Amino acid sequence: MKNYRPRLADNELKRGLEAFGAMLIVGPKWCGKTTTAEQVARSAIYMQDLDKEDEYQQMMKIKPSFLLEGEKPRLIDEWQTAPRLWDVVRHSIDRLSEEGLYILTGSTTVDESKIKHSGAGRIGRMKMYTMSLYESGDSNGDVSLSDMFSGTPASGRSPLSIQDLASIIVRGGWPKTLGKGPTVIHEQIKGYCEMILSSEVKTLDGVDRDSHKMRQILRSISRNISTSAPDTTILADIKKKDNVSMHINTLRDYEKVLREIYVIEDLPAWTPKLRSKATIRTSDIRHLIDPAIAAYFLNASEKDLLADPNTFGLLFESLVIRDLRVYVRSLGGEVLHYHDSNGLEADAVVHLYDGRWGAVEVKLGAGMIDAAAENLLKIKNKVESDSVGAPSFLVVITGTEYAYTREDGVHVVPIGCLKD
Repeated sequence: MKNYRPRLADNELKRGLEAFGAMLIVGPKWCGKTTTAEQVARSAIYMQDLDKEDEYQQMMKIKPSFLLEGEKPRLIDEWQTAPRLWDVVRHSIDRLSEEGLYILTGSTTVDESKIKHSGAGRIGRMKMYTMSLYESGDSNGDVSLSDMFSGTPASGRSPLSIQDLASIIVRGGWPKTLGKGPTVIHEQIKGYCEMILSSEVKTLDGVDRDSHKMRQILRSISRNISTSAPDTTILADIKKKDNVSMHINTLRDYEKVLREIYVIEDLPAWTPKLRSKATIRTSDIRHLIDPAIAAYFLNASEKDLLADPNTFGLLFESLVIRDLRVYVRSLGGEVLHYHDSNGLEADAVVHLYDGRWGAVEVKLGAGMIDAAAENLLKIKNKVESDSVGAPSFLVVITGTEYAYTREDGVHVVPIGCLKD
C-alpha cells in the first residue's frame, strides 16, 4: 500500500497469525487498525461499506459463512456490526484447524452476551494506539527500552524542541495528521472529537446520550488528565467550571461508553510488596487515548501550551504514557503507575511479563530532573527485592535535548530519543 508507515503492531500481528486461527485488533477509530491489517490480508470485507451493508446483514441471516469466503488471511473490518460473526469465525477455525485464517478489526467493544464462545485458544487479541513518536518519525530512536532493560547506558540527542513537543501534542498521533499544516490538523482533530459527541456515544448501544454533558465530562477529564482525580472530583469540577449538575451514575455510564470506544484508557496501579508498612494506593491515573483529545477539549493551541507550563506538563506526561504503552506492547508487558501512602510515586512502571520492571518519572524540563532521580532511587530501595526483584532501570523521560546516564545510574532520556 502506498505511503504505509510501518507500525510496531505489524510484528505483533504477524506473530499472532502464526499462533492463532484469527487475530482481533481493537483500538480507537482512525488509529490505523484497518491499514495495518491490509498489509498482510489477502482478501477483505468491510462491514460498514454503505453500498453493501444491508446485503451483508441479510447474508448474516441466511448464510453467514459466505462472508468468510476469500483468500486467507481474510480481513473482516468492523466485525462488531454483526456480532454473530465472532462465533462463525470461531467455528470456521475449528473446522479448518489452521492458523492465520482471519483478521478482525473493531473500534468498539461488543456485548459479550451476543457471543456464545470466548474464542480462547483460537482468536488472539491485540490493541493498537495512535502512533508513537518513533513510529511517526518524530523520535530518532537513539535510546530503546529494550537496551535499558539490558543495562545499556543512555546516549543520544533529541531533534525536538519544546515548541515541537507542543505542536506534536496538539497534532496527536493519528496517521492522517502527519505532514499536514496546523489548519488542516485542527479541522481533522475537531472532526474526530465532535464525532465522538455526535454519533459514537449514541450508536454504541442505541442510547441517546446528551452530547452537551459528554462534552463537559471530556472537558473535565482533560482538565484532570495525568491525575488520580476520582469521579466525585470530576463532578465537582463540572459543576464549578461548567455550571452543569450531573448524577454520579450518569457520569459513570458516560465514562463506560468512552472506554468502550477506546477514548478513555486510565493507568492502573502497580502493587508490589513493600519493606515498609506503607500501603499502596490503587486509584487509576486519568488518561485519554491521545493527548490531542485533551488539548482539543481544553481549546489549547500550541501557543496556549507554551504559555501554560502546568497544563503543558500534564499533557506531556499523557503523551509519554501513550508512547510507553506502544513500546511496551512490542516487548510484551504493560504500563502501570506507583503511589504509596508515604507520598512516593512513579509516573509509570514498565513491567514485562517475564518479571523485569523499570520505574519512570516524567518531567518536561530540566529543572526537576534531580528531584525525579532522587524519587526513583527511593522507590528502588523501598520495593521488596525478593518479591519482584530489583528494577532493570530507572529513567526520567523529558522534553530536553540530551540523553545520558547519571552517576547514580538513573537514565535521562528525551521523548524525542525513545523507542521500543
